[in-house]
Parts: sequence; structure tokens; C-alpha cells
Amino acid sequence: MGIGIIIGFYFTPKISIVYTYLVSTVSFLIIFHRLPISKKYSIRWIEGILINGIFFCLGIVLIYTKDPREARNWIGNYLSATTKPIIKLSILEPLLEKDKSYKTTASANAIFLKDRWVPISGTLIVYFAKDSQARKLYFGSSLLVQIPIQPIKNMGNPGGFDYQQYCAFQGIYHQIYLKKENYQLLAENAGNRFMHALFTAKEYALSILTKYIPGKKEAGVAEALLIGYRVDLDKDLVQSYSNTGVVHIIAISGLHLGMIYGLLLLLLKPLRQKKYIHWVKPLLLLSVLWGFSLLTGASASILRSAVMFSFIIAGESLHRRTNIYNTLAASAFCLLVFNPYLLWDTGFLLSYTAVLSILVFMKPIYQCFYLKNKILNHIWQLNAVTLSAQILTLPLILFYFHQFPNFFLLANFIAVPLSGLILYGELLLLVFAKIPLLNESIGKIDSFLIKQMNGYIERTGKLPFAVTDTIPFSVMESILLYGFLFSLAYWFFQKNQRAFLISLGCFLLISGYRFVSWIRTHQQTKLIVYNIPRHSVMDIIQGNRFQSIGDSEGIQHFHVKAARKEMGLLPGKSFAHLAVSANLIASAHTSVLVINSSNLPKISDQPLPVDIIVISNNPNLEMEQIAHRFTCRQIVFDSSNPLWKIREWKKQADSLHLRHHATLEQGAYIVSL
Repeated sequence: MGIGIIIGFYFTPKISIVYTYLVSTVSFLIIFHRLPISKKYSIRWIEGILINGIFFCLGIVLIYTKDPREARNWIGNYLSATTKPIIKLSILEPLLEKDKSYKTTASANAIFLKDRWVPISGTLIVYFAKDSQARKLYFGSSLLVQIPIQPIKNMGNPGGFDYQQYCAFQGIYHQIYLKKENYQLLAENAGNRFMHALFTAKEYALSILTKYIPGKKEAGVAEALLIGYRVDLDKDLVQSYSNTGVVHIIAISGLHLGMIYGLLLLLLKPLRQKKYIHWVKPLLLLSVLWGFSLLTGASASILRSAVMFSFIIAGESLHRRTNIYNTLAASAFCLLVFNPYLLWDTGFLLSYTAVLSILVFMKPIYQCFYLKNKILNHIWQLNAVTLSAQILTLPLILFYFHQFPNFFLLANFIAVPLSGLILYGELLLLVFAKIPLLNESIGKIDSFLIKQMNGYIERTGKLPFAVTDTIPFSVMESILLYGFLFSLAYWFFQKNQRAFLISLGCFLLISGYRFVSWIRTHQQTKLIVYNIPRHSVMDIIQGNRFQSIGDSEGIQHFHVKAARKEMGLLPGKSFAHLAVSANLIASAHTSVLVINSSNLPKISDQPLPVDIIVISNNPNLEMEQIAHRFTCRQIVFDSSNPLWKIREWKKQADSLHLRHHATLEQGAYIVSL
């Protein structure tokens, strides 16, 4: 089914052809089952092909049916009819406070066209200006808005997060920014009671944690650990968790659900002799596990665990033994039927590869050492789990994060058991939140444990060689690395010589790919003008070294750092055959002039030849001045200029037949020097 989902997403075959193929495959399967057993046995391989064909078609159909753009009344089909549509919206979640606005999602319910309301569907991201009216909004609030709706776009920086695709996987393609004069709050409430109860419970848990756990950093970690609320997390602390390979602790995952499942089994153990426990136990376990999953936002990794535990609980209740591999596959199947776009979710992929890796490699790694001491044996067992989980997640970690935490074993050894104690303490705090003194005591103990865990992680992250950073790693290298790992594992378990040769071939291909990439990297000389709103940032790159020009805040922006990390760049001070100053970059073939308010050009009779002009920081000039002073083949308006000014310059440049590029609208500008 996964291949069908991928084919359906990237190649979008006609759905009529897919349905025809699906009906034909089902028909042939029915005919096959009507054949005599003697004939079916000799051609039994045909049944496997037909069943796989059905799942292949199912994957394509899922992509088609889950795409909101295929709906006739999708909001995107009506936006071209009017520039300022009147739309009814209903808020889908509580507002999240950002630095300069409030953010939420809203469903589009109706649009006013030709003197009547037309029902529509679709989800939008909505930003509200911070004012007294926005603070009155809550889950279920209905609004009447009249403002142009903008499509969601990427910033267009190399190595940048594909935010447009991320939103599309959630069925969101548009966004709006609303000031109080742009919308009218209606009296009706469109929120359902179940979701309202979930959001109320989440807000209650947040209020308890904020009130009784001292310390801003500690409270932020407590919120992330218990209910997945990451807004209050310290950014530097998150980076430390990432650098030490324990970021899964503050990202709600199967680890947390497993801890709660284990705690519930322990609490129910004294009641195992009671008759009613046989039907109360599964209901209680499923209710708590799914309630916790929904409360924490139902991320892909925790949904995987919830579905797996559901199969295990159902099997135990029916007195059926379950195969863990079948359970893992069944849970993946259920989640992909629910949302096929999870196949591109990083949490989903890491969660399943980690569990599969533990199932395959944990036992062989654990059996490498025999320890008689029970305490040492238990410690080694925990380390064997951590080591085995890293094997199949390694290609994904290198591809998505371009780094590897060298001290992950050391960090997990302390952080994982300590996080378990903290989680149990937080649950205890919620239970006894109304009891004076006891609630404060539990909160202080939890805060102390979190502080110790944070300190340990931060100190580990500051050790020399704690992380191998800036590792450029492509999709092809990830596929080859998986080929190497699977074939090597097959050779190790089955002693298959062909598998060893395949693993050797994959290793040689990876080495060759890395060598070619190394040559290309060390031959490059280019300029990148980034799209960082309200900032001017440029990187001059030669080989694997870079030098930055721009304001200090922009140079350290996380989008810029992400680009350098993906390209495997390191800081450099001077470049061969390249002259770099504050306003001029010149190579043997290309010259780049940076114009800002400090070096405005003057009209001259003899235009100076310049290949590229970068205009930054909103200088007071007209394009006519540029045309009279310089002859250039490209003008770049960087993102430190306001959008209204850029659009004025673009009109002037078009009238003068000057080529131009606006980073705010077209993304980063990249050129070879």
C-alpha cells in the first residue's frame, strides 16, 4: 500500500484507470478462489500478485480521497471569483500566542457569492493581530471575514523546511492575517463538546504545571513531557536535547505511552483475581491510552503506540497470542488508511523504524555480553535497547537532521529513567492538585528532578565532540544506507554470501556518491541571498567554507543555519581568487554590488559595469538611478526591504527592462561566482 501512496502522490494517475484496475484485480481474485484446489496450488503465486495489486490501488485511492482539493466545494475553487471574499469561519483550536500575533486554524464553512451563501470546505491558518478583540476568541468561535486570502508559500531558502508541503499534508493550503477591522465575531458557536472537553482538560493540566512547578525552564519541560506543549520550551535547551540524542523525551512518543501503560498494569495487578476485571481492564486501558493520545495532540509516534497497544489489549482480552511484527504492520496499515500523508511524517518514520530496529537487533546485541549481576545485566539490557534503536533510524537522522549525537548512549542512560520518574510525578501532581502542601511538595520534587535532568543534558551536550554536525546526506544515500544495513543484517543472521556482497556493493556506492559530492562541493563558488523577512543576509561560499554579510541577528537565523548544515558548510575567513568587502564581492567572472542607505548611487554620464546589484535595508532610491549609474544583468531586492517598496521598484524595473529578483516573493537568490 505504501508504494501505491507514493505513486498516487508523485504521479497522480487518473482515478478512473485506478478504479478499473482495482475492479479487474478483485474480479480475478474471486475467479482464482473458485478454481479447484489442485489448480490453485500450482499457480498460488498469482494470488499474492493480485492481493498486492489491490493494496497498491488502495494506496492511490487513499491519496485521491484524502486530498481536500478534490472536493467540489473546496475553498480554493471559489477564490478566483472575487478578490475580497466574504467567508464564514469557525476556529478549530485555542489561539496560540506568538511574538507579534495569535495563531490558530479555522474551517471555512460558507462564502457569499451572487447574493447567496454557498457552502464550502477547507482549512486555513489564521493569524490575529494582538488586541483586546482577539483575546475574546476561543475554540468554536464563528467569524465573518472579508479580506484577500493568501496561499501558503515557502521561504525558498536552500535546506529550508518545506512548510508549504507540511501544511498540504494536513489539508491546509491558505492563510490570512486579521486585524480587528477585518472580521466580525458572530454569536454562534461551532465547536463540539468532545473537543471542547479535551482543550479544557489540556488548559487545566497546563495551569497546574505552571502553578506548582517552579522555574521557567523546568515548567516548559514539564509541559512538553506530559502533554506535548512545546511553546514554553527554552530554545537552547531543546538544542542540547537534540545534540545528545534525547529529544524524544520532550516530544510525546511511544515512550511516554509505554510508561503510562506499564503504570496502569501495575495498579490493576492486585485486582487480577476479581471477575469483573476481565472486561473492566481492557476498557480502562483503552480509555486512558486513547484519552492521553488525544490530549497530547495525537502525533504520529504516539498514535502508532496507541494502535499497537490496542491490538495487544484486544488480543489478550480474546485470549489470542499476537505476533509483534504483525501488530506493528497492522498498526501502520490502520494509520495510513486514516491518513496516508503520515508516510512523509518524520515522527511516524522514526517511530516505526525505531521499534522495528529494536525487534530485530535488540536480542543479538544483548546476547553479546553475559552478566551474572542482576543490576549490571539490567543496565546492559537498557543500553542494548538504545543501541538497537539507533541502527535503522540512522539513515533518517542523517537525512532529516544532518547530525549525529555521539553521546546518545550516555545521555539516554540517565535521561530515560529520570524522565519516567518525572512523568509519574506529574501524573501524581494532577491527582493531588487540590490538596494543599502536598501539591506544592510534589511540584518542587518534580522541578528538582527536571532541573537535574536538564543540567545533565546541557553538560553532556557541551562535552568535546558531543555531536557530529553539518553532515550533508541525500535521499539516495539514505536508500543505499538502508540497503547496506538490511543486507548486512541478513548476512549476519542467515550467513548468506549474496547478502554480504550486496551490502559491500551498497557501501561502495555510498563511498562513490560521497566522493563525487565532495568533489562538487570543493569546486563550488557561489553567492546566496537568503529570504529572511526584515533581515539582510548573504553567504559567500567557496568549497565547503562560507563567509556572511548582513546583520548579526539575520546571520544567526535558524533558516540560515539549516541551509549551512544541509550543505555541510564551515566558517571561512578568506577565499582564493575572490575579493570580499562590505559592499563589493568580485571574482574573475562576476561582480556583485550591495547598495543600501549608506552608499546610494549618483547619476553619472559613464555607467559602471556590474553583474549583480543587491538592494538592501530600504534605501531611498529609484530604479532610474540604477539604470543611469550602472549596467547590470540582474537586480536583487533582498528581504530587508518592505514588500510595498519592492513592488514599486519592480514596476519601475519592468518599465526600464531591468531583470529583477525579489527574495520575499521568489525565495533565496543563488548564483555561481
